[in-house]
Amino acid sequence: MTRLILASQSPARTKLLTEAGIRHEVLVSDVDEDAVQARYGVTEPHDTALLLARAKAEAVASLPESEGALVIGCDSVFEFEGESHGKPYTPDIARRRMLRMSGNKGVLHTGHWLVDCRDTEADDAPEFSLGSGATVGAVSSAEVHFMEMSGEEIDAYIATGEPLHCAGSFTIDGLGGAFIRKIDGDPHAVVGLSISTLRVLLGQAKVGITELWPASP
Repeated sequence: MTRLILASQSPARTKLLTEAGIRHEVLVSDVDEDAVQARYGVTEPHDTALLLARAKAEAVASLPESEGALVIGCDSVFEFEGESHGKPYTPDIARRRMLRMSGNKGVLHTGHWLVDCRDTEADDAPEFSLGSGATVGAVSSAEVHFMEMSGEEIDAYIATGEPLHCAGSFTIDGLGGAFIRKIDGDPHAVVGLSISTLRVLLGQAKVGITELWPASP
């Protein structure tokens, strides 16, 4: 049976995979995002998303629990007025960002990195599917258009705690969806994992996404 490991602690990502009928396990990486970015210096938001997704996937792929599985790592970065916005963490930062975002638009980049940890020699691990040796990545981006938000609405939203741990200080699949006018691009990318991009990466590892669907009764 083909195994997929999600290298992320994001409830939104695992919920998305579950609702898409994709069988998976969760194994969280201990990657220090700040250290990774400091090592490579300033990069474009698109590249930062891919860089962090790769770091997470490779960290989990190196663990013994990942033997015989495929590992998918993801990371999201919000690009707004030429700046990269990750998680705000504090109410003050979230409020400043959301006041600027009100009635405006930005681009959410979600990087994906897939590592095939299955053995490429069938005789060495007959219980596992034969691996491709693939380590591949891609970025899915979507333009997010925000409605006008009052200061009171922004304060109430921040008080819920939801935007503090989300790239760009918003969600589309939670309370923040009330403030999003439209999405140009893959809405799954805004949640944090593009199912269609995952399908493409799995294909490069010679795995069909239907192999991860529940078995027929």
